[in-house]
Amino acid sequence: MTIIEAIFVGLLQGLTEFLPISSSAHLRLAGPFLTSGDPGAAFTAVIQIGTEAAVLLYFRKDIWRIADAWIRQLLPAAENRNPADVRMGWLIIIGTLPIAILGVLFKDAIETYLRNMYITASMLIGFGLLLGLADRLGKRTRPLEQLTWKHGLLFGFAQAMALIPGVSRSGGTITAGLAMGYTREAAARYSFLLAIPAVLASGFYQLYNYWGDFTSNMAVPTAVATLVAFVSGYAVIMGFLKLVSTRSYMVFVVYRVLLGGTLLALLFTGVIDPL
Repeated sequence: MTIIEAIFVGLLQGLTEFLPISSSAHLRLAGPFLTSGDPGAAFTAVIQIGTEAAVLLYFRKDIWRIADAWIRQLLPAAENRNPADVRMGWLIIIGTLPIAILGVLFKDAIETYLRNMYITASMLIGFGLLLGLADRLGKRTRPLEQLTWKHGLLFGFAQAMALIPGVSRSGGTITAGLAMGYTREAAARYSFLLAIPAVLASGFYQLYNYWGDFTSNMAVPTAVATLVAFVSGYAVIMGFLKLVSTRSYMVFVVYRVLLGGTLLALLFTGVIDPL
């Protein structure tokens, strides 16, 4: 992968990670047009560290407050434990379990045949339509403070669906949140917080697993792509949270359907290979 391609891939990752349009689908679609081909699940997981670093920076005060309260509740002598923050800490842990367990159980499938472009295109369209239905029919009245244990776990299973390229981690969790009656902003904020442990764990695991590759011919492109993903991802977070507080998700629904349809057309005409 050239440096120019690394910049392009990092920008693509940063611009699409937090929008409900599937960053993995975009990276998978870009693969056939790169000199190195499909970046692969491992490379994708590693550069996601950059976008999650943007989440850590943007939500640093919330994350510190939640982490501090959660740790304090484990220490009997500690004081100033905010019950709401302690509860949110546990909800993030519980919501992370589905993607952690399913990611390990279906690791081989995730890195091989689930990356088939026909599956990606179908997920883009199918989950795009589900997002549209949830956005239109959901009550959108529950704030994040009303998140229940059951709903936290359901959010987690929705996030786990993003192990399939084309579903979208943020798209899956936001769709679930809207369907359960949460506001657009509440669903988006919890989606960001819920992603932190899962994405960072996956990224560092893949970095450790393929350390030899990333420290040889892929070291510089990976570092460049990760840095670009961080910068562009931070900009997207700021704009996205402002957008969802006033606008619907229909623009993303239309985009997903059009992108999925275009991808199917390219596959049917043989312009790109499904594998």
